[in-house]
Amino acid sequence: MGRGLGITEAFFVGTLPKPHGDGASVWKERIMRTGVIAKKMGMTRLFQDDGRHVPVTVLQLENLQVIGRREADRDGYVAVQLGAGAAKAKNVAKPQRGMFGKAEVEPKARIVEFRVAEDALLDVGAEITADHFVAGQLVDVSGHTQGKGFAGAMKRWNFGGLRATHGVSVSHRSHGSTGNRQDPGRVFKNKKMAGHMGDRQRTQQNLEVVGTDVERGLIFVKGSVPGHKGTWLTVKDAVKVSRHKDAPYPAAVRTAQNNNDAPADTPAEAPAQDATESQEG
Repeated sequence: MGRGLGITEAFFVGTLPKPHGDGASVWKERIMRTGVIAKKMGMTRLFQDDGRHVPVTVLQLENLQVIGRREADRDGYVAVQLGAGAAKAKNVAKPQRGMFGKAEVEPKARIVEFRVAEDALLDVGAEITADHFVAGQLVDVSGHTQGKGFAGAMKRWNFGGLRATHGVSVSHRSHGSTGNRQDPGRVFKNKKMAGHMGDRQRTQQNLEVVGTDVERGLIFVKGSVPGHKGTWLTVKDAVKVSRHKDAPYPAAVRTAQNNNDAPADTPAEAPAQDATESQEG
């Protein structure tokens, strides 16, 4: 007889049943909505009303648009494909140029796909704004850490090194022995040794959003995030806490302004008539 599946295994094998009653609101808060692609601009500080200053990282949204949709009946899963930044057409491969042309958007420098719920799908071409996140919300920021190049064992793994004197000859910062004798006759995998340091995919969890600037497309996140200035990052709702009650669902999308939508009580020909009367006078 086979053993029964635990709650963790059951979560990955199939979806858990949707709760009813009091748990329905919590279930709604757990539903996935899309994240954003942001560029790290640097760090600064913001002053609060009580005089305290908070160190923040400035993240900018550059022409963040939806360039594709993944639907369950066609693709087998539900997701939105976002593109950010701008790329020259000559530097974009021909298949990608066709994809951007079909979506009727400019070529993007960065493309990321986010898994979302079925009712959180967005229209192709929609532009996501910085008020997608609200002040006080917790987010997870993912990106590549700063590369440090080839580093020794003392810098890479915080080894203490060998003695500064007495019996050590020009090997003060070496990592020492790396293996045993004839048995096993090899160096074990994952041995802490000198090598390439940094440039790893890392996620900083539960960072607080201090504020946003919709006009400039800026998000101010408390603390530090992975990567150097100018790197691309992904920002999503924190997975360990419920979504903020004021966060827009499914997303904060910029509405296109149409000049033809003028109020009926303000005729467009009024300035021209005034100009004609002034000329006659």
